[in-house]
Amino acid sequence: MALLILIALGEGPQRFGALRDRVDGVSERMLSQSLRTLERDGMITRTVHAEVPPRVDYALTELGGQVATRLRDLADVLEAAVPEVTEARARYDA
Repeated sequence: MALLILIALGEGPQRFGALRDRVDGVSERMLSQSLRTLERDGMITRTVHAEVPPRVDYALTELGGQVATRLRDLADVLEAAVPEVTEARARYDA
């Protein structure tokens, strides 16, 4: 869960609802817990804007940005490997 949040925030600051939509199948409770943990770990910041209705943005810290970049690189490698993995599975299952 936290990894998906970091990758999503790698594209820029986002609101809670946008993150919920990006991380498919996550409950609001689980997303809230993960965001709190990432904030506590120094990976993200939470900015509350004094507006009506209140608006909260989540963004990566410098550390979070470094981690998110490496996670995105790993995700890209894995995504590019899908055809190779599919072939390997077909050979194995034959």
